[in-house]
Amino acid sequence: MKKLIAVILSLALVMALGTTALAQDTLTVAFSQIGQESDWRTANTDDVCKAIQDAGWNLVYDDAQQKQENQVKALRNFITQGVDYIVFTAIVTTGWDEVLQEVKDSEIPLVLIDRFPQTSFADDSWFTAFFGGDFVEEGARAARWIVNYYKSLGRGDEEVNIVRLEGTTTSDPQVGRSKGFDDVIVNYPNFKIVASQTGNFTSAEGQAVMESFLKSVDKIDVLWAENDQMALGAIEAIKAAGLQPGKDIIIVGCDGVKLAFEAIVNGEMNCTVECTPLMGSRVVEVITGLEAGETFPKIVHPVEYVYDANGGIAYTDDGTALTRKAADYIAERLY
Repeated sequence: MKKLIAVILSLALVMALGTTALAQDTLTVAFSQIGQESDWRTANTDDVCKAIQDAGWNLVYDDAQQKQENQVKALRNFITQGVDYIVFTAIVTTGWDEVLQEVKDSEIPLVLIDRFPQTSFADDSWFTAFFGGDFVEEGARAARWIVNYYKSLGRGDEEVNIVRLEGTTTSDPQVGRSKGFDDVIVNYPNFKIVASQTGNFTSAEGQAVMESFLKSVDKIDVLWAENDQMALGAIEAIKAAGLQPGKDIIIVGCDGVKLAFEAIVNGEMNCTVECTPLMGSRVVEVITGLEAGETFPKIVHPVEYVYDANGGIAYTDDGTALTRKAADYIAERLY
């Protein structure tokens, strides 16, 4: 967080001095971020901003504070400033056609990270490259882990009640993770989603919604949270209700943040599906390559894993991929 504050303060100084404060003999890369709703998002911002600055480029950064209209305004400001590249992660999936057409018309290369907006464009010429997690697969991995975990206990035929904390409604990760989870769990009728509500990817709302679930749902066996931040908030609600998180209620999150690893090691969480926020090196690789006349695949997903307490639970349909033991990798968590 201190790194992020330092970045924002330095950027505020640059903007206060005006465009003349930017070096005129180097690239200017603009970055529109959705906000800072979670530890994952803070790590994502820090990593991308640092990578751009370490490359020796001018950075123009805008924090949308969770509002789509702020991102639309930022993109238009970037066009007016005549930046060389735009890095963009969209807070919600739809509603971007007009402003993204303006970006395309400006001929400023658009590098998408983390979230992929839906458009009505006839082809994919409106963006240069995308790098981020496969959200549908992440949701599917969570569902497969849950089913295979119960099977590993010899309880695969039990009635299992699942409550879900959804991410920000209509955001790309919410849509994808919900779809992936549903597509798998529908094949196991004894595993039922009995309640589902958005927690907007924040720990505070995750805690509040979990408190509501505990009051309104008679029997909760599993919590599936579409990010770790909500899962961590829900853990507090479960403990306040006199229950043991990770035992009385199995808890599965997504992102793979360090606090989730710590919760798994402490027995208060059972599993997290990785979605890396470390995208800065890919942004620099793409821009550097484009400057050299190279071409890239349009869409690239990073290699990611699933982590639990003991390892060994399958999270693919054919069982070839097995979870990693969280304790063995916690020291590698940088976020």
